[in-house]
Amino acid sequence: MTSEEERKYVDLLHKFRDVFAWTYKEMPGLDPRVAVHHLAIKNGARPVKQGQKRFRPELVPAIEAGVNKLIEAGFIREVTYPAWLSNIVLVKNKNGQIRVCVDFRNLNHGCPKDDFPLPVPELMIDATTGHETLSFMDGFLGYNQIRMAPKDEECTAFQTPKGIYCYKVMPFGLNNVGAAYQRAMQKIFDDMLHKNIECYVDDLVVKSKTRSDHVNDLRMTFERLRHYQLKMNPLKCAFWCNLRKVPRFHSTASWD
Repeated sequence: MTSEEERKYVDLLHKFRDVFAWTYKEMPGLDPRVAVHHLAIKNGARPVKQGQKRFRPELVPAIEAGVNKLIEAGFIREVTYPAWLSNIVLVKNKNGQIRVCVDFRNLNHGCPKDDFPLPVPELMIDATTGHETLSFMDGFLGYNQIRMAPKDEECTAFQTPKGIYCYKVMPFGLNNVGAAYQRAMQKIFDDMLHKNIECYVDDLVVKSKTRSDHVNDLRMTFERLRHYQLKMNPLKCAFWCNLRKVPRFHSTASWD
């Protein structure tokens, strides 16, 4: 990268720094006109209330801290008398911290499958062939950027030692969240997909035939992200990846 190219990229990233989010507070959520998640629970599906799960006393502070984090972000709200009720599941992250997830197996069983097609990763890899420069981006807490339909919020209710809450945003663990996110991305980038962009759920690849086009391709992508309030995770982005000397990808390769 020449000094002039570096200057252009730095200026571009400064200009569009608002398309990236470092914290929950910087994530207003995707424009509801683009996507709102509906559960479409099957007619006749019988609501299930899972029995209360017990946790060791030393885990309770970590659970409450995780719940408080979701409350402060505006992702969940307190609820009373829910028809569906799930338990939480504790997952240890790579950094050793505990993440609070929800066991939605019963609720998922009562919902039909969304058959919206997801891209084939191998074909996406092949689609980057012949493009000199790529940039990779990842959505910031991707699924949580889509809001739940208000009438379906209470169906996501879950119980914790701190109380009972439900999701106001689309949570991880629900059926069809991947399809819902892919449908939203199709609407947002419809005229750019397979031309300037490849997209698999919340993973974006901006591709350019020549390095001189890449700044403009990134600018168009950032403008679209800003318009629809879709936020990217700056810690999971890589810009200006030059693939001129990289051999052709084959469909047997993995998307990583």
